[in-house]
Amino acid sequence: MKRKLIFLFLFFLLLITATPLYAQEDKINIQSAKVLEIVKEEKSVILQKIGEGVDVLNQTIYAEIVDGVEKGKKVILENDVLKLKKGDLFFIEKTSLSDEPDQYIAIEKDRQFPIAVLLIIFAVAIIIFGGKQGVRSLISLLGGFLVIIYFLLPMLTKGYSPILVSISFASMILFIAIYFTHGFNRESSVAFVGTIIAVVLTGLLAYFSVLVMQLTGFNTEETMFLDMGNAVKLNFHGLLLGGILIGVLGILDDIAVTQSAVVSEIYNSAGHLSRKDVYKKAMRVGREHVSALVNTLVLAYAGASLPLLLLFSNYDYPFRLVVSGELFATEIVRTIVGSIGLVLTVPITTLLAVYLLKGYKGKSALGHHH
Repeated sequence: MKRKLIFLFLFFLLLITATPLYAQEDKINIQSAKVLEIVKEEKSVILQKIGEGVDVLNQTIYAEIVDGVEKGKKVILENDVLKLKKGDLFFIEKTSLSDEPDQYIAIEKDRQFPIAVLLIIFAVAIIIFGGKQGVRSLISLLGGFLVIIYFLLPMLTKGYSPILVSISFASMILFIAIYFTHGFNRESSVAFVGTIIAVVLTGLLAYFSVLVMQLTGFNTEETMFLDMGNAVKLNFHGLLLGGILIGVLGILDDIAVTQSAVVSEIYNSAGHLSRKDVYKKAMRVGREHVSALVNTLVLAYAGASLPLLLLFSNYDYPFRLVVSGELFATEIVRTIVGSIGLVLTVPITTLLAVYLLKGYKGKSALGHHH
């Protein structure tokens, strides 16, 4: 019965969100090309300030288009964006004007092959270490990405409430991640419910934090381009909140699954203990885990913001100005809200597990595979 209810929940969530989706026609003509020859290469200097300049590499490239409707066509283009050499694969954009010949612009290197190799190594490592559960975790990871790409992003693009949409699809992603990785059992249900409660509380905290700090969501270049290039007026304040929620999903799932497994193992190995004693023992493990995960969270955000930190350090801005800037304030909110969400997840999930797993003789399949 519980399994049927879970599937009904998933079906209902898909039904209410899939209807308004639509497929946008890709109007940007992007193709892959291969460098056949560097016809000409020279450096020029662009002055930024008096006495200061930046070297820019200008190349004239003879290339062959290797995919798309123009596959096999050879073109000559000017490039001052990438440093290319003979044999390199890269992406070009075709622009067509009625009174002028077609123009081709180099926009980015083609890194699909090394990315595919890295993904294969990742998948093999997960499967070797995790076995069947590793395979299930890869399937759930793929399912989560598909939900984001085919459901979450189109709905946000169409202007739906980012907060409601993010919480709804966070629930769906968690459902896929927990149940498909760890199986349909009571332990998984405890972890799922505990994480959902923590996500809702984290979302409320993020909402009030963003409101008090008066963050607009316009903290990156991407948001500026999105605002100019999208036909529907987007709620960037809501997008910021949605991004915070999606960003902490994995780490909340981690702590909830672990706490559920810990309580289950304590009951299986020491069934004579009272609920109070089991809660205390499980919380001790949870505190150690939270300490490590908070460090992980902070260092991950710091690492991602390292170029930004270097930029501000080079310009000797006052510290109070740096931390008040929207770029830094946004990352501070992400880190603190995510850390508080971690702290909330531990007692919530542990309490649920203590009351719902007592006397449950499950297979204790939950492991630490994330």
